[in-house]
Amino acid sequence: MKLYDYILSPSCYKIRLMAAILGVKLEIRAVDFHPGLEHRGPGLLALNPAGSIPILEDGDLILTESSAMLAYLAAQSGSRWLGTDAPETARVHQWLSFSHRLTTNLGGARLHQMLLRPGNIETLQAQGVAALRELEAGLFEQRLRDMRFLASDRATIADIACFPYVALAPDGGISLDPYPNIRLWLRAIRSLAGFIEMPGIHRLHELKPNPHPANEES
Repeated sequence: MKLYDYILSPSCYKIRLMAAILGVKLEIRAVDFHPGLEHRGPGLLALNPAGSIPILEDGDLILTESSAMLAYLAAQSGSRWLGTDAPETARVHQWLSFSHRLTTNLGGARLHQMLLRPGNIETLQAQGVAALRELEAGLFEQRLRDMRFLASDRATIADIACFPYVALAPDGGISLDPYPNIRLWLRAIRSLAGFIEMPGIHRLHELKPNPHPANEES
């Protein structure tokens, strides 16, 4: 499988992250998204007329929507990432749809702040805050059910779809400080086996005991 990728893109990162967690090997083809605008050149437009990345190519199959890519990767490793019964699967798809809103508002605010992309930053930030409040409420309800993740008691593709743009919300000038359940959820995802980093999103570091306690003579 080949992924047309930009290292700073949260949408590309979620595909790399899903593949790493599942142990699926990807051939990475770096795209000069900024400043080169390679994704709008004739070569990549032939693969994706929408002029966006990521693009996932597997033989004759070409996928251009990140949610479809997550589902395709998850299908390689059984159904638990997709939902194991009808209600759980419905919840997965509900949060997948929600993730597109995060791309628009949190992602739009981030692009405006980092790359000076056009957009009304006040509107984008207000919409982003509204989405975060909705996510916080959903995660609070899940915690009342003793569940750490969006659709289940374990991570699904819905969590991977929503994670990057939420984790990078501060890049768009939106603080995560008011959302304790979101912060716990972000930590739970970063705790997953196989988790990988991207610029701005770091893995958890285990705290090591101090080899020189304060009351110990040196």
